[in-house]
Amino acid sequence: MNAEFASMSVFLDSEMSQEAFAAKMAKNSNLDLVIFLHGNLGAGKTTFARGFLRGCGYQGLVKSPTYTLVEPYSLANGKMAYHFDLYRLSDGEELEFAGVRDYFDGRSVSLIEWPEKAEGYLPEPDIVCQLEYQGQGRQINVAAMTAKGNELVLRLLPH
Repeated sequence: MNAEFASMSVFLDSEMSQEAFAAKMAKNSNLDLVIFLHGNLGAGKTTFARGFLRGCGYQGLVKSPTYTLVEPYSLANGKMAYHFDLYRLSDGEELEFAGVRDYFDGRSVSLIEWPEKAEGYLPEPDIVCQLEYQGQGRQINVAAMTAKGNELVLRLLPH
């Protein structure tokens, strides 16, 4: 983590609170972000993505892109959101062949599950979220990695 940027840790006691926190992040963002989502299987990465997309105003079905690698979402404001799930990726180079760089245009939000599977083939994240089991709930650690990410985390911190 970058010491010059903000971070926060929040306990989320249910799936509903996970979605609500992610929606709050979306509503406080400028939607031109790359967000890395880390956590074990079942830790809530897709739940976070669903909440974030709902916070962007998306009302349709949000499914895990485990088999398709990426699901695109058209948002009401004309922007795009991309939800990546790289769990099944065997080599990051596969993303190059899929034209992944086209998704990172600086005008969309990208939520990327399992980004470590494509290290070296993804842009620098603005935000890194680490989801961990804590009893029946989850602990989410959110760290800003860029100035843009830092602005968002600072908006989320209690004042």
